[in-house]
Formats: sequence, C-alpha cells, structure tokens
Amino acid sequence: MKKILIGAATAAVVAAGTFGAVSASASAPAAETRAAVTADASDRNLMQSTHLTVEAATKAAQATLDAAEKENQHVTVAVVDRNGNTIVTLRGDGAGPQSYESAERKAYTAVSWNAPTSELAKRLEQAPNLKDIPGTLFLAGGAPVTAGGAPIAGIGVAGAPSGALDEKFAQAGVAALGR
Repeated sequence: MKKILIGAATAAVVAAGTFGAVSASASAPAAETRAAVTADASDRNLMQSTHLTVEAATKAAQATLDAAEKENQHVTVAVVDRNGNTIVTLRGDGAGPQSYESAERKAYTAVSWNAPTSELAKRLEQAPNLKDIPGTLFLAGGAPVTAGGAPIAGIGVAGAPSGALDEKFAQAGVAALGR
C-alpha cells in the first residue's frame, strides 16, 4: 500500500510540474514569436505621418471664421485630417444649415486631391464622374493643408454667396498655420 501511495504522490508531483511548465509557456510568448513581432515592426514596415493637432486645427478654423466675419459673411468652417475625419467644425452665427455638411465635404475633397476645390471643379469638365465619389463636393471653398508637399488636412468653408469667397476664407485658415 505504501508503494502505491508513494507512486501516486510521485505522479502527482510530476503532473503538477508538467502543468506548471505548460502554463508558464502558454502565458509567455516563445522567443521566436517575440522575434517575429519585432521583425514585423521594423522601420521598413512602418510609415510616419504628420497630423494637425486639435489646437492647430482650431487656430486655422478660427482664423477662417474671423476672415469671413470681417467681410460680414456667415459661414461654417470644417478642418479634416488626411483621412477625412473631422478635427473641428465652427459654425458662424447666422450660417445656413446646409453649410455644415458642405464645409466638411469641401475640406475632404481638398485633402483627398491635395488641391483647392476651385481647381478640382474645373476637372469635372474632363471627368464628370468625379462628382460621384462619396463624400466629395466639387465646389470652390476647400483648401488643402500640406507639410513637405504632402496633404495632411483640408479646410472647407461654406455659406458665403460665392465659392470664391469661401475659398478665400479657407486660404486665410491655411495661412494662419504658417504664423
């Protein structure tokens, strides 16, 4: 009987040790796995991009709104990031309800093509199906913000009586970022 108890106890200790080793290896990734993760995240697989801070986007939006107010215009201004996500939108007093979405779409269009939307509107003559791209608006009033020649944001303005005025105010926001 003693031999059976000693044998059972030995088996239990061996099993517990094996279970502990398996548990320990399951919770900690193998060295090969860690190496693979490190290799996948090497510099050649990564890309850095430049983004506007919320403070910079707000500064640009406020400068845009100020430029419009100096000319007694009631507009909405939107600043979007490189991916078209809205960073900040300011709706001026008296701006029409349609101006909110129009400003965002103009900003998105400008950053998507890295060109003022007045220039892009002219391209519709050669490629009229451009207007069918979701989220875009090919009317003057959007201006891209660039860093090192690459688009990093877009400023869109809507609500003035002409697209030329909207774009003039958007350019004022771009210029404010350079100060």
